[in-house]
This record gives sequence, structure tokens and C-alpha cells, in this order.
Amino acid sequence: MSIWMTEEAMKWSLRFCCRKSLWQQRGFLATASSQDTSFPSQPHARIWGPRLNRLCASRRLASAVRFYSQGRNHSGELEGDNHATSKLTELYPAAEIQFDETNSEQKQRTPPFYDHLQRCGSPTDVLDLTCKYSPTGRQISNCLTQMWSCMKKMSEDQRRYELQLMFEHPAFDNLMQKALSSVQHMRNDDIAYSLLSMVNLGVSQHSRVVQTFLRTSQEKLNDFDEKCLSILSSCLEHMEDSPNVNALKEGMRLVVESHLPEIKNVMALQTMMRLLGKDVPKELKLKLEKKALSMTDQFSLPNAQYMISTMATMGFYSKPLLDVCGKKITENLHGIPFNRLFNVLHSCKDLLYRDLDMLTSISDYVASTLDIWTNKQLLLFLSVFEDLLFCPTALIEAFAEKVIAKPDALTLKDLLCVLKVYSSLNHDLQHQRQKFLDSLSHALSSYLPKMSGMQLLKCVYCLCLMGHFPSALLEKLLQSSTLEQLAGSKFLESRGRMFQTVDLCLRLDRPPLPQPLTVPAMVLGNPIPSSPSVNLWLSQGLQSVLGGQANSVLQEMVLVENFYLIDGLINKPLPNLTSVTEASSCAEDMLSPAESSERIAVISAPFSGFCYGTSNPRGPLAVKIRHLKLLGYTPVLVKERDLQSATEEGRTHILRGLIFPEQRT
Repeated sequence: MSIWMTEEAMKWSLRFCCRKSLWQQRGFLATASSQDTSFPSQPHARIWGPRLNRLCASRRLASAVRFYSQGRNHSGELEGDNHATSKLTELYPAAEIQFDETNSEQKQRTPPFYDHLQRCGSPTDVLDLTCKYSPTGRQISNCLTQMWSCMKKMSEDQRRYELQLMFEHPAFDNLMQKALSSVQHMRNDDIAYSLLSMVNLGVSQHSRVVQTFLRTSQEKLNDFDEKCLSILSSCLEHMEDSPNVNALKEGMRLVVESHLPEIKNVMALQTMMRLLGKDVPKELKLKLEKKALSMTDQFSLPNAQYMISTMATMGFYSKPLLDVCGKKITENLHGIPFNRLFNVLHSCKDLLYRDLDMLTSISDYVASTLDIWTNKQLLLFLSVFEDLLFCPTALIEAFAEKVIAKPDALTLKDLLCVLKVYSSLNHDLQHQRQKFLDSLSHALSSYLPKMSGMQLLKCVYCLCLMGHFPSALLEKLLQSSTLEQLAGSKFLESRGRMFQTVDLCLRLDRPPLPQPLTVPAMVLGNPIPSSPSVNLWLSQGLQSVLGGQANSVLQEMVLVENFYLIDGLINKPLPNLTSVTEASSCAEDMLSPAESSERIAVISAPFSGFCYGTSNPRGPLAVKIRHLKLLGYTPVLVKERDLQSATEEGRTHILRGLIFPEQRT
């Protein structure tokens, strides 16, 4: 026993002396060029002077990447947060033995390093600890992880200050030097965690230590398990392009494809999917989809949320996988924080994915818990719903009541968002409509002196879409000073279309105003092109429908008021005039064409012209229908998607039912 202990004591002494000599080396962080991938065998020059420290301290930190637990809770704790703690529970290396010099009988005991490390509350505390102990490769990884774990719990100002202290601390150079000299002997997960922590702490990505860890990761990549690959993926996601980074990413793609059948952890799969990105071949995307679908029974709620955002990052649309995730989210809405719920909706927008049940459930949930959300959060929800072309009826009505109760609580930016969403979704608030519009007008009037010309134009345009015409806003917009300001603004085309809509609303809706107002011709811009392309599906269908209608006349691509385009205008004799006698034919000739026939305006509307899952037209299309009715037309809306998906016979049947409903059998 004594012989064995003596050998171990000699090993420990030699190890400590070796480390001590390394401490005496000078700073190591000589900035390496992107081609410098050699390992530390050359003398290194110190570069962490005060000026560079200030520059590094001001670097923006990479955002933390979440690693959610599987099936236990939905708190979304970071796997990296628990790294230092989890390391304490693992077996210590056999060589890490300390001896009690006060006791004549030498005995083995657990080193106190990890206990002290857990109590460190800042990066400088960790660095002070490394001055008292000579950390092993494993402990170096724990130190770096603990430093980042402490850092991200701080406020932005405190974090900036602590970073400066960290870079100026004399032990920081020593810690990086030890990491550099120990990297070849580190375990794979220690390499991955160390690299992630250094990048998050703001260590220069072109420094020798970071480039060396990247090169070592390349060499050991085939030995990385799925956990190490996941950690490395999350690190590379935030790194700038460089030869070593790009080479490692390419190697990761090959390793992920070969190791795909062996992956057992959902979070690891998702992290690697994010790293692969949008450039991954379609064949590999299908393999990833198949693998993910085989693991859906393991999906926790955070897994479902993160899978949707991962697919958005990849630009990969998989309806079966999205449906599984959407169902999981719908069943567990209560308790999901705002950021995650908003990210889900935003990712759905990026993927052009709409699940009616999920969207309706989220709308109902947010409306039922309205008081727990801030105005900013509610407006972000409304905005992303509008981007999805979905009308969240419950939320729209609940928020309208909140606006009516406290219109002055909204900022100008809030009001602009409210106007954009409500005018676009065209939801009928029924008995609350007038109160809501009056509340908006009152709030906007208080901001009138602060509004720019473009903000004022947007406000008036949105209110006109909703059929509301506050005189104070209109008069201010049409003043010569405001018009001159707008004349020099950008976005001439969109500005001209907004003015054209306001002009049509004033002329056709004829609102009761204190004084007549008109929009000057100089701001109206150019009209719609006079020769737009014909919708062939609609044209063929209309000609087929009218083939047996001798008294009906078809005109195609008719421009009304130099603004509204009608795809097909059908002049159909009125029923009470078709059976007139010869004696009354003279009286009929005295009637105008508009009075003697019904003018049916057939409009082919794109998918984006309607709120998702309904036949309710959105803002611009809704005001077009309103104005065509005022001009004496009977609008008939035809969805382009219905015509495209139907056969020729089916298109004829659809159009006949819409135009001649009396002929339905």
C-alpha cells in the first residue's frame, strides 16, 4: 500500500512541477491568421493590453443556445448552465489525490476544487480560484463553463464591466495557456464545452487558442458522440466563417449523415439540423425528416417548439412533422412563455405553415389571459397573426375592448401597428366598431404634432380602408406643408397607391366632413398599367359559362376609376326587363346600360386576398368590393386556387354557381 501511495505522490509532484513551469510562460494569445492551425510549439506574445481589453470587452456576446430536458419539465434550462454542476457528480480522475500533511498517515480525500468552483459568482472569482489550484484539463473546461454561466446571469452593464475585469485579470492568460497546452489530452466533451464557453465569453475567434480548439475538434471529430456533436453544433452556429470553421462544418455534415441512425436524443438531432442549414441536400433533409418522425413519441413540449424553429432555420417544410409539433403545442398552451410562443408563430410564418386549430387555440388562449400580457406582446402576437393571413377573432375583439377602455395607453408606434393589423384583417367588430374607431382617432389626434408625413399618410390610409374619416387627420394630411414633405419621400409607388385609395374613398364614400377635401393630382402617382395579363383559367371558364347566354355580354380586363381592375365584366339583362313587350321597348331604350342590366364584376383574387380559412376579404380587396358596390357593380369573388386545382368542367361549374346562382341544380 505504501509503495503504491509513494508512486502516486511522485506522479502528483511531477505533474504539479510541470504545470508550475507552464504558469511562468508569458501570454499566449498571439492572434493567429486564419491559416495558422499549428499547435502550441512556438513562443507566444502577450496581446491582452488595456486597449485590446476594452475592445474585447465591448464585443457583443453570442446568445445562449437552449438544450431542453427530455420529458421532465419545460423550464428550458441550458445544458451548458448545468455543465459545471454535473461534472461534480462524475468520478474524479485517479491522479487527482491530495494528502493531508498534518497527518502522519497519508489518506486519500476528495479535492475541494469543485466545491469552491460552485461558489464562484463571477469570472474573476473563477480566475482567482485558478491561482490557488493548478487545474487539470477537465477542470479547465469546468472553469470556462462556470465563467460563462456566471456571466449570462448578469445585466448588460454588469456583464460589460465583468468582461473588462476578466480580460485584464493576470490569471486569464494563464488559464488560456493551460487550455492550449491541455487540449490534446482533454476528453471530447471538454473540448466542445471549452470551445463553446470561450466563444460565448468573447475570446477572439481568430486567436490561437480558439483556432487550435477548432483544429483539434476536426482531428477528433469521428470520435465525437451525439452530445459532443450537439455542443459543437451550437458553438459553430454563432461563429464567423474562417477556413477552420468551414472545414469543421463540412466535416460535421459528413459525420451527422453517417451517425444519423445512432442518434437517440431529440435535442441533439435538432441542434445538428440547425448547423446543417439551408444548403443541405434534399436527400439528407428527407433522412433527417424520417429520423425525426421516428422519434416523435419522445417529443417534449420544448422539443416540439424547437423543432418548428429548427425547420424554419433549415428552410425545410415537412407537413407531417409540423402537424405533430403543432398538435403537441395546442395541447399544452398554458404556461408557454411569450418568447417561445411568438417564435413558434414567427417560424410558421417563415415556413408558410398554417394549422387552423393551433392558430385558433393560441388566439383563444391569449385572449383569455389578456391581463398577463403587455401591450407590446399583444401587438407582436397580432402582427405575426396578420403576417400569417390569419384573423385571430377572439384576440382581435378582446384587444379592441382594451383600446376602447384605455386608448391613451398606446404609443404612436402601437397605434400604427393596431391600424395596420385591423385594417388588413377586416374583422367586423359590430357594435364595438364605432367606439373602437373613435378611440383610435382620439389617440392619434394627441400625436398629430409629432407625426411625420409618412406616418400620417399610413394612419389616414388604414382608417380609410376601415371606412372611417377623421377630419383632423385628413385636413393635416392634405395641407400643403405635409404634401411638400411627402413629395420628397422615398417609396413613391406605395405612397402613390395610398393617396389614390384616400382619393377614391373621399370621392366614392362621400364622408360628411366640415369642409370638402380633395387629393391633389401631383401626389396620386401613375395609374395601374392599362394592359395587364389575362387570367387564362378564368377567361376560358367565363366563355364556357356564357356560351348559352345569348343576352349576356362579357368584357375582360376592365379598368374602373383608373384604379380597380375587373377580370371579367358581365352585362346581364335584369329579370324584369327580359319579358317586356314590344310596346315597352321604347321605354327600355331610354334607360342607361347600368339601369337596364346587371353588371357583374368577376374578380380573381389570390390566396393572400382572404383571411386564412375563410372567405372574408382582407383590407385592399375589401375596400375594392365596397367601392364597386357603390359604383353599381355586383362583385363576384373567385379564388385563384380553386380555379387552378379544378378541371375545366369543374371551373365551369364553380363559375356558373357564382354568376348564375338561380341556375344551380
